[in-house]
Amino acid sequence: MAQTELGLIEGFYGTPWDWKTRAETVVFLKPHGYGFYLYAPKADAFLRRRWQEEHPEAEAEGLRAFAAKCRAQSVRFGVGLSPYEIYRDFNAEAKSALARKLAFFDDIGVEELGLLFDDMQGSQADLAEAQARIVDWAAARTRAARITVCPSYYTDDPILDRIFGARPPAYLETLGRLLDPAIHVFWTGEEVCSREYSPGHLARVSETLRRKPVLWDNYPVNDGPRMSQYLHIRAFTGRPAAMAGHLAAHGVNPALQPVLSRIPALTLAASYAEGDAYEYGRALARAAETVAGPELAAFIRDDLLFLQDVGLDRLGKAADGLRARYAAIDHPAAREIIRWLDGAYRITQAAMEAQ
Repeated sequence: MAQTELGLIEGFYGTPWDWKTRAETVVFLKPHGYGFYLYAPKADAFLRRRWQEEHPEAEAEGLRAFAAKCRAQSVRFGVGLSPYEIYRDFNAEAKSALARKLAFFDDIGVEELGLLFDDMQGSQADLAEAQARIVDWAAARTRAARITVCPSYYTDDPILDRIFGARPPAYLETLGRLLDPAIHVFWTGEEVCSREYSPGHLARVSETLRRKPVLWDNYPVNDGPRMSQYLHIRAFTGRPAAMAGHLAAHGVNPALQPVLSRIPALTLAASYAEGDAYEYGRALARAAETVAGPELAAFIRDDLLFLQDVGLDRLGKAADGLRARYAAIDHPAAREIIRWLDGAYRITQAAMEAQ
C-alpha cells in the first residue's frame, strides 16, 4: 500500500512531556514508521513569546541529549520555533536574535526546523511576502536538512479569521509562489481539528501551495478547556491510505497523555499499511493490547464511551468505579487514566493564553 513518512509533533498546550517520556516514545514508535519528532510544546516560552532569549542551561542540555537519542534511533529531531509576530518588523535586532537561535539549533543537532507563524495576528496586507522573506533569510543560515513553515492560516477553517483577523486575499497562493520549492508547508485540513481528509481536498491544497503539504494532524491532541475533559484513544478514521500520494509527510499532534497516545498512533500506521482492508475497531484492539497488555486493553475498550465521549464533568459516580478499576493496575497507561480522572490534565483558557 502507499505509504507516507509519519512523525510526532509535540505541539499542544498544557504541561509538556518530560525528556524520558519523549525518548521512550521515539523508541516505541520508530518501528511503526514514525521517522521524525518535532519538539514544539506551547509551554516552552523560549520558542514562543520569549523566543529571543536563550534557553536555560538545563533545558538546552535536555534538548541536546534528546537530539542525540533521536539520532541513535535514526529519527530526525526537529524544533518548532514561533518567533512571535516577527514579520511585523524584521529589523536588525530581530535578525540578530533569529541568527542566534538558529545557531543554537545547529549546535544541539536540529535536523528539522519548523518556522511556525500560527496563533498570531494575520491581518497584514503583505503577510505572505513578509513571511517568505523571513523563511528565505533563515534557510540561508541553518544547517537543518528540512524546513517546514506553518502559515498563519493553516486551514480552511474560518475560526482563524475570527480570532486572528481576516486572511489577506490570496495569502496561501502568494506564500506558495514565493517560498523556495524545497521548503515544506504544514496544513491541518478543512478544520483546525479535521474529522477526515480526502485526496481531493489535499490535491487542491497541493495546487494552491505548489507543493504537497506536511499534514499537521490534530488528533489525538486533547488540549484546551473543552478537549482536555476527554481522552482521545479511538483509532484513526477518515485518513484513507490514498492520502499518501498527496502528502510530503504526516505529523501527529499527540494527546497530553503520552502512553495512551501510542494507541491511536499505531492505528494510523495500520491505516496506511492496510489500505482498503483497514478496520478501525480491529486496529484499536490490536494497538491497545500492544501498548497496554491484554487485561488493561480490554478495560479501555469496555470503558471507551466513558473515557472519550462523556467527559469529566459528566462522569458523576461512574468516576469512582473507573478510578477503582484502573488504580488496581500497575501500568503507566492506567496511571494516566487515574491522573485524568483526578483533573491533572485539565487546561483552562487562562492557561492557554499564558502560553
